[in-house]
Amino acid sequence: MKLFKSIEKAGDLLVEMFHLVGLFIIGATIIWSAVHEYVRMMSDGNVGLDDILLLFIYLELGAMTGVFFRTHRLPVIFLILIAITALTRYLAIDLKDLAVTEIIALAGAILILTVAGLVLRFSECRFTSSTRPGYQEGVEQDSDERK
Repeated sequence: MKLFKSIEKAGDLLVEMFHLVGLFIIGATIIWSAVHEYVRMMSDGNVGLDDILLLFIYLELGAMTGVFFRTHRLPVIFLILIAITALTRYLAIDLKDLAVTEIIALAGAILILTVAGLVLRFSECRFTSSTRPGYQEGVEQDSDERK
């Protein structure tokens, strides 16, 4: 039984190390990509709406990675915000080349994602119990932190 506990602890440590290394690699890649795009924008001498929206996508990816790093939970709302921003960017860039049906489909997708985000936020506020042990307003804690 003691050997099993030791193996389990070693496995947990390896998983946690893999988790941390993976998050640092993802975070570094996001930062590198954002800096690369920013340098490109500055060297071009002009920045368009599509460039600004791309920077917002990088910002949301970084925030999502940071929240995941701190809480060990993936906030779905960030994925929805990234998708909304990406669709808005696509719509803004290619508006002239899109058919009316494609524009309506993109606008509908943005609307659906927005409603999904609203439902998530509403359900989070409505159904999250503030009486849970270790619960802090606005911060979801890992079950290990509550022990």
